[in-house]
Amino acid sequence: MKVLIADDDPVARAIVEQIVRRLGYESLAVDGGRPALAAVMREEIPLVVTDWNMPDIDGVELCRRLRASGRQVYTYVLMLTTQSGKKKVLEALDAGVDDFMTKPVDADELAARLKTGERIIALQKEMRQMEGLLSICMRCKKIREGKAWVPVDQYVTEHTATSFSHAFCPECLKQQMTE
Repeated sequence: MKVLIADDDPVARAIVEQIVRRLGYESLAVDGGRPALAAVMREEIPLVVTDWNMPDIDGVELCRRLRASGRQVYTYVLMLTTQSGKKKVLEALDAGVDDFMTKPVDADELAARLKTGERIIALQKEMRQMEGLLSICMRCKKIREGKAWVPVDQYVTEHTATSFSHAFCPECLKQQMTE
């Protein structure tokens, strides 16, 4: 799996890159937020490890741009930071950052957090694949389950932790009232 490392400090970037490679990941190291954004937009990179403080585009802004781009593929963002305090954490979470680590980087902690990111990326990929496998009737919106066609609310209730309140949208209510 490819990991993008964005840090304007060449020493910090080299340390993280060395750890990432030793863990068996393919690494791509760039010297700031702007080249990181360009790399992620150019190719599918599932994991990003970014510094918070960078001069061109900081890590928080990088994450905001990744989340706002409307991309189909989810990129897990791990923020490296010397920042602390509730206000800073909330700012980063609001921008879409998935996880935090403080500098200096601990190799074992980085390994664990990258494994967490891998699990989330794998689940998201599996979900996208499953969405593509459902056969849905164009007219009644029933879902094919084996040889039977079941209402979507029944299918979702049986296969997820979701439940439905049976209500009509305004157009269907109007149609129901006229029938």
